[in-house]
Amino acid sequence: MTPTVAILFTGGTISMRIDTRSGSAVPAMRGDDILVHVPQLADVADIELEDVAQLPGPHVTPEHMWRLARRVAAWLERPDVDGVVVTHGTDTLEETAYFLDIALRTDKPVVLVGAIRTMSEPSWDGPANLVHAVQVAGSPASRARGVMVAMNEQILSAREVEKVHTEAAASFQSREFGPVGVVDAGVVRYLRSSPREAGWFDAEADGLLRVRRVEPEVDLIKVAAGADGRYVRCSMASGTRGLVIEALGRGNVPPAMLDDLGAAVHSGLPVVLTSRCGAGSVRERYGYEGGGRGLRDLGLIFAGRLSGVKARIKLMLALGHTHDHDRLREIFDDPMG
Repeated sequence: MTPTVAILFTGGTISMRIDTRSGSAVPAMRGDDILVHVPQLADVADIELEDVAQLPGPHVTPEHMWRLARRVAAWLERPDVDGVVVTHGTDTLEETAYFLDIALRTDKPVVLVGAIRTMSEPSWDGPANLVHAVQVAGSPASRARGVMVAMNEQILSAREVEKVHTEAAASFQSREFGPVGVVDAGVVRYLRSSPREAGWFDAEADGLLRVRRVEPEVDLIKVAAGADGRYVRCSMASGTRGLVIEALGRGNVPPAMLDDLGAAVHSGLPVVLTSRCGAGSVRERYGYEGGGRGLRDLGLIFAGRLSGVKARIKLMLALGHTHDHDRLREIFDDPMG
């Protein structure tokens, strides 16, 4: 039976053209305009269409993600809809994908997709990516796998996917574990599973939405050689509600940051630790001043294998549920070790 897939258009390069006067890519198309260029979709699924927004990736905010989650949930609640595809700007696609992965409680497939090239370029990848995303969303094999991203014939877990190149067709990768599947000659094939986010508070869920609110005031600080605590102090002074530290290596910081990190934790501010490395987890391996052992003792919450931007998304959603430090530590306990 032909699946029914809802496509929610939110903008991004997939909807852009090159402006002839400026030579720059600009938003130009709504959902109907894009579908004209992808007639193959009629052979893949029965398509339902909604224009949610027309935003370049850098314009997307946590509030946009929250509104999008509610629209996706509304489509998923329809019994005749088998899956949902969301077109999205690639600059923040990995963040929205992970936001939806946490926020939605569903076994129906939700697949994000974008494009690296505009329709004005001979190598426009939007149509092929969109067809593959619909194939993934409409496949029974895609159920109960969490939110995924379909780009460049690969299927990637929302938890693991990163944009790792500014303009290559294969910009999206899971650097540590690889894709969870592929679209091979139009056939959706899964290679492995990926741990799904635990339902931290499913008992409080409202329908398909696990969360009732999001706390957008969470800052992300990247650590570099010789860094001190000035950005921690600035974040605290600005009224941030949470802080993510993208630390060095296994989860270590320069000693000059320690006093301010301690002050932040003692003030009741949740401080989450992750690594600026592209793979691996943070652990309390090192006992020197500024090492992970001391940071754990100081009260920082370890984010396991999550990247800085993913840890920030998770903290935003977790703070919409609780401010209890022990509960936050449980939420960030990493099932991937």
